[in-house]
Amino acid sequence: MCEITTGRLEVCKDVVGGIDAIYFINYGDYSFPADVTYVTSTDTIDSIANVTSLYKYQLKGTNTFDQVITTSRENGTSFVEQTLSVTLKKQDAATHKTVKLLSYGRPNVVIKTRNNQFFLAGIEHGMELTTANVTNGTAMGDLVGYTLTFVGTEKILANLLDATTEAGLIGSTGVFGATTTIVNS
Repeated sequence: MCEITTGRLEVCKDVVGGIDAIYFINYGDYSFPADVTYVTSTDTIDSIANVTSLYKYQLKGTNTFDQVITTSRENGTSFVEQTLSVTLKKQDAATHKTVKLLSYGRPNVVIKTRNNQFFLAGIEHGMELTTANVTNGTAMGDLVGYTLTFVGTEKILANLLDATTEAGLIGSTGVFGATTTIVNS
């Protein structure tokens, strides 16, 4: 059945846009859908097993995560294109190496919004680094760093994780469990 089951009232104006952080998961660390537990009543993810590390990148400034649903009546298909664009300031050898590795792989990405919501992008197929611009700018005030664009194509929108804090991601009651660590540097 494809019938909707709820309505929606006009909401309060109490949210802000933007992304605070992203967390990379090496593709293949968990098995989809076997290691993913959904709360079907809210369509959120309650737990994901077998992830050992979340690689955290703090963000400031203009960073975006957009999702576009495309459907075809003729083909009977629907899919979601997920696009994550981030800017990492300052260049260093470790980030150069990481950008190279990201371009070779297709990580799953947890996105933390400024509203303390966590989404999992690329849940089944991962996110491809489609563009990496490594720039040194022209003027003294220009960006010296990396502008990265990741694109993923999934069957569903990026699910909300059942967490509102970083502590809700890990630990005995966290989405990823007590054996997962967050790697900051």
